[in-house]
Amino acid sequence: MAAKVWYSNLRSKKTSLVDKVEKLLITAGIKEMIAPKDLVAIKLHFGETGNMAYIRPPYVRRVVGMLKKLGGKPFLTDANTLYVGTRANSVDHLETAITNGFDYAVVGAPLIIADGLTGKDYVKVPIEGKHFKEVNIGSAAVHADAMVVMTHFKCHELSGFGGAIKNLGMGLGSRSGKQQMHSDVLPKVKEDKCTGCSKCSKWCPGDAIEMQPWEGNKTGARAYIQDKKCWGCGECMVTCPFDSIGINWRTTPEAVQEKMAEYALGAVQGKEGKVIYISFVMDISPECDCYAHNDFPIVQDLGIMVSFDPVALDKACADLVNSTPALPGSVIEGIKPGEDKFEGVHPGIHWRAQLEHAERIGLGQMEYELLEL
Repeated sequence: MAAKVWYSNLRSKKTSLVDKVEKLLITAGIKEMIAPKDLVAIKLHFGETGNMAYIRPPYVRRVVGMLKKLGGKPFLTDANTLYVGTRANSVDHLETAITNGFDYAVVGAPLIIADGLTGKDYVKVPIEGKHFKEVNIGSAAVHADAMVVMTHFKCHELSGFGGAIKNLGMGLGSRSGKQQMHSDVLPKVKEDKCTGCSKCSKWCPGDAIEMQPWEGNKTGARAYIQDKKCWGCGECMVTCPFDSIGINWRTTPEAVQEKMAEYALGAVQGKEGKVIYISFVMDISPECDCYAHNDFPIVQDLGIMVSFDPVALDKACADLVNSTPALPGSVIEGIKPGEDKFEGVHPGIHWRAQLEHAERIGLGQMEYELLEL
């Protein structure tokens, strides 16, 4: 039987979008999954400082209000990042979340960083995967009774797109877990583009980048990545303002996506029927919200989707984006309806790998029935 995915477009018809969020969740069956006094984790990406594409806080406040009415005890959560950025420890992470509008006064719920102060507060969750037999999941997420996974659907340089699976797996994996997932990524400096600005060196958490003398640019230096020290976190790719660092895969791009799906499986272990997913197919930027900026969207804002199946939900979101023409002025201007938008933004990244592996390990199914409200 196909998984059900509920969908609402963004036409107002004199109905608020936050009202649409509530109607979608109620129609999907959120009332049946929340028991009185359930500790409910609302999984979010709080956005990096400077990025403006993350989910707007008023949507979150409406979900918080719903959960409280149902007797739940909601809290907002995410795990610390592997790269330095502004979310690598709980102090910086919470300050970033509050700066971006996710403080208690706005959303009505406390913020708890899932893997603690420095990313070491996690639980080893056993799974049956191709790459892992156990995964390191932030303890706050593990100990929660239920979860609402709120996802901003967008493109991503490692997985083609970032949807519910990435939000779960990469998002709730502890810092050590993120290192495991990124272990197949090996950044490589493009010598002809490197300006020697040294920004990548300053942000590298593994101290793996050194500046070496080089006569190919005005600064007389270029970045050099020491492979043995590199964690594969991708911070240098995010930081470089000149697009001079690319990926030299240790194995294949598909391996990262498979590991991400296995971490997603671990993140929901023991919560069968207690996790609901809502994805906002809006501000569909060509890169992840981990960047300190967000580029012009690749397609128009399309709608909001809800499901109890993260695989079906991601597939439905991807299909919706691919059925839409690219926006003039975007990085994939001219790509037509039906053509693959994610491959257009990140060539060579076959995004279906995450869905196929997630289906194989029992996280969900790709076949879905779209029910429009």
